[in-house]
Amino acid sequence: MTRLSFALILILLVSGCALKPDPVLPAPYAQARAVVFDIDGTLTPDVKSIYSVRPDAAKAVQLYADRGFTVIYLSARIKLFQSGIPGWLQKNNFPEGPIHVPETRADAENHAAFKTRILKAYQKKGWILTDAYGDSTTDFEAYRSVGIPTQHIFALQRRGDSLCRPGDWNRCLENWGEQLDYIQKTAPSAPPGYHPE
Repeated sequence: MTRLSFALILILLVSGCALKPDPVLPAPYAQARAVVFDIDGTLTPDVKSIYSVRPDAAKAVQLYADRGFTVIYLSARIKLFQSGIPGWLQKNNFPEGPIHVPETRADAENHAAFKTRILKAYQKKGWILTDAYGDSTTDFEAYRSVGIPTQHIFALQRRGDSLCRPGDWNRCLENWGEQLDYIQKTAPSAPPGYHPE
């Protein structure tokens, strides 16, 4: 097999693993609220354990969905492993929500800029980004750059780390169980008469 043949096969395999991008839809009503979740290292125990799930992660995300928040999944995962995200979310009982992953080389090379671009697109469509969760400095940089207040940004400590990654965040969480009470008491329910589609 020649190098060219091998390269073509590799390109076809990798491109088949890319996730088709979800559109950014207009907010369905005035002041529609959304919460942002990184996936790898945030909903998973660390960035390499992409098939594992943190205890109580799905429960925490579902609490937001039950209160009428739209859940936005925003991951910088490489193309080779993107296609598994929807099935993993469903298998682990996460609520539905749009999934955004890098689409271009520029997105893959600058995670903060990619996440900022996606979040600004939501804001332009009328969404209010209320809370955001991540595990990396680039997550926190993107969240702050779109104006999410520091008191509504939460860091998840990666498995094996003794501290959360540096950045502007309110709390460093060792696990999702620590956040359930906050979500139940702080995240208001959706306005009367609103029913998410």
